[in-house]
Formats: sequence, structure tokens, C-alpha cells
Amino acid sequence: MLTNCKLFTPYVFQMKPLIVLASVFGLTMLFTYAFQQREDLFFSGRLALCVMLLFTSLAHFVFIKGMILMVPPFIPNAVKKLIVIITGLIEIAGAAGIMIAETRVTAGYLLVVFLIAMLPANVYATQRRVNMEEGDFSGPGMYYLLFRLPLQIFLIFWTFYFTIIHHY
Repeated sequence: MLTNCKLFTPYVFQMKPLIVLASVFGLTMLFTYAFQQREDLFFSGRLALCVMLLFTSLAHFVFIKGMILMVPPFIPNAVKKLIVIITGLIEIAGAAGIMIAETRVTAGYLLVVFLIAMLPANVYATQRRVNMEEGDFSGPGMYYLLFRLPLQIFLIFWTFYFTIIHHY
């Protein structure tokens, strides 16, 4: 069965945010059309990003042990948990910020910077085979980047497009 395949398993957790993003986007497009007689592409894109950020922020609190393993060793152990919590709170603040017209563009720029800044932690975690959900080193390894890097780039462009280019 495909779900038992070692190559498929590591992508399951990373697919969850993408599935949340796409599902909320599609449903919001349908609902805006049903209630406004027109789709609202830009609102749908922002709401999907907002919900996805709230979803991914949960990992910072639910899978804290695994998230701590993603923090590089040059960061003192005493601060790693705090960094994980702060980055989770940043995702929550960013989610709120993109939904408020007055803060949308600033929040968008900050989220783009945040997504870029998190990329080295994702590479580091992949090199160490971190399994975030289990909180150990049984993760997929380097081929995980074949999915993670394009996803991260996609999220950066999605954020830029829906919060900065089309901020209205």
C-alpha cells in the first residue's frame, strides 16, 4: 500500500498544511461566490493562508519536543523551547495581521522574511533526520527536501501575492 511506502510517509505531515491551504482556499471561493455572486480570490487566498498559519502554529505547542530538535546546536539549550514558542506566536500574529487591512502589507513582508528565515532550520532538521511528530531522529532524511523546499518557496510566493501585491 502507498501509505506504507517509506518515500511517502515523510510527506504526509508536510502535505497537511498544503491540504489546509488548498481546502480553505477552495471552500472560501465557493462560499464567496454562493453568498456574493462572485468569487473573492484575494480574500480567499488570505483566509487560506491565515488558517494554514494557525494550523502550523499548533505544531509549535503540540510537537514541542520535535520542534526543539529542529533548532541548530549553536543556540543554547536553555533558549530553544522559548524560540519554538515565539516562532509559533509569530505565526499566530502573522495570521491575524494579514486579515487586518491596516497591517496586511507589513504582516505580509514580515511573514515572507519569517518563511525565508525558517528555511535553514528546515534544512538542518532534514540533515539530522528530525521526526517532528515523534520528537526523535527517525525522520525521512535529505530526500524530504525535494518536497519541503518547493513547498516553502510556494508559501513565500503565496504570501507575497495575496498580502503584498494584492493587499486590498
